[in-house]
Amino acid sequence: MHVPRPPASLARRLAAPAAALASVAAAFAYVGSVDPNEPGHYPACPLLTYTGLLCPGCGGLRSAHAFIHGDLPTALGANAPAVVGYGVFAVVWTLWLIRSVQGRDLRVSLAAGWWWTLGGVLLVFSVVRNLPFGTALAP
Repeated sequence: MHVPRPPASLARRLAAPAAALASVAAAFAYVGSVDPNEPGHYPACPLLTYTGLLCPGCGGLRSAHAFIHGDLPTALGANAPAVVGYGVFAVVWTLWLIRSVQGRDLRVSLAAGWWWTLGGVLLVFSVVRNLPFGTALAP
């Protein structure tokens, strides 16, 4: 016979979203206070170091630094997909918080086609930013 568990308290339901937000806020606070544009603060991208190619994440720290300082054009110029990712995180986190307050689980599932599309967009972004005509996408 299945015995249902009592519902978790609100504080317990909010613990995971609060911890995730605290972790992201701490990371952004660090990147906001330690400028990635100054050499020597962060390790270099291994792909850039060894091949000279920009990966899809190159410029992400500079993008986060500019974003945290309210400079959206610079953030988009450093790494536009990262800025989109900040927005996606904010939306998903807000949904997670609302559903946690309601005592419901958040299930995020995307069909395989969406993942392939995302991978394709990032691949095209990576290739174009490494070509002579794509320098506007380089950080």
